[in-house]
Amino acid sequence: MRRVRYEHTGGPLFLEDVPVPATGTGELLVRTEAIGVTLPVVRKVTEAAEPVPLGGEIAGEVVAVGRGVTRFTAGDRVTGLCFGHGYADYALLHETMATPIPGGASAVDAVALVRSGLVALGALEAARPVPGESALVTAAASGVGHLAVQLARLRGASRVVAGVSDPGKAVFLLGLGADAVITYDADDWGAPVDYVLDAVGGELLTPAIAALAPGGRLVAYSSGGGTVQAYDLLVGAKSVIGFQMARIARGQPEVYERWRKELWGLFTDGALKPVVHGTFALEDAAKAHEVIESRGNLGKVVLLPRPARDLA
Repeated sequence: MRRVRYEHTGGPLFLEDVPVPATGTGELLVRTEAIGVTLPVVRKVTEAAEPVPLGGEIAGEVVAVGRGVTRFTAGDRVTGLCFGHGYADYALLHETMATPIPGGASAVDAVALVRSGLVALGALEAARPVPGESALVTAAASGVGHLAVQLARLRGASRVVAGVSDPGKAVFLLGLGADAVITYDADDWGAPVDYVLDAVGGELLTPAIAALAPGGRLVAYSSGGGTVQAYDLLVGAKSVIGFQMARIARGQPEVYERWRKELWGLFTDGALKPVVHGTFALEDAAKAHEVIESRGNLGKVVLLPRPARDLA
């Protein structure tokens, strides 16, 4: 089978031929049909001290199951987060990280909706929004952000502000229901908001906290790091809450499942609309990463492996 790999920090990415992996205990072997490209994985290539497997969101058909698997069988269609090599014709997915794809939904729908939607919904839940409150979503045009904008509105936000680096993304976000779009370098971010869903981190944390109204909450779910000054929180009795999706998936599977069902329900009803910026062949993974690195995407970036060879 084909797999994307790199040999040193910064790449380049290249295809290699390797054997199809064998399932371990609790694992599913999935023939991938769609692979979501995320900023954390892109950052691993550019920042990790040593090469790491390119994992992430995958969707496809189960072709084999390992010992102890009880929820899935060969032929099922699933999506989930792969911690090993996910940029490949076949990938291993642990049963605890897998969720079924409903009939009528495509693999592209699944990688555009489920993992990004779970992060967006989880971050929103962590903010404990009250109907009528106002929200600011940073990285609002990203795979997660554009869903967070919609979910904030669906959860009763009276005003949703979208934060972006490029003003050219405004039309896209206003079309998804944002009331206003601000750029990070703007002198005025507008009226204070009750909560911020932050996927950027770093130097943006300071102005994001300043954008909060007294008693406001910032939910940090970025891989970008950053430092918060305690005084900035004390002045307005503000708070910062960290959110990590893997902790929910592993420690609270019932919550994970409830959120998943909610997302598919909203998708089926047409209330939540995941957007795919573009699709790329597996051999063009580097081009897909360039889109993410340049912050040029409007919605999800997806890899599409061409039909894989049979296991035989």
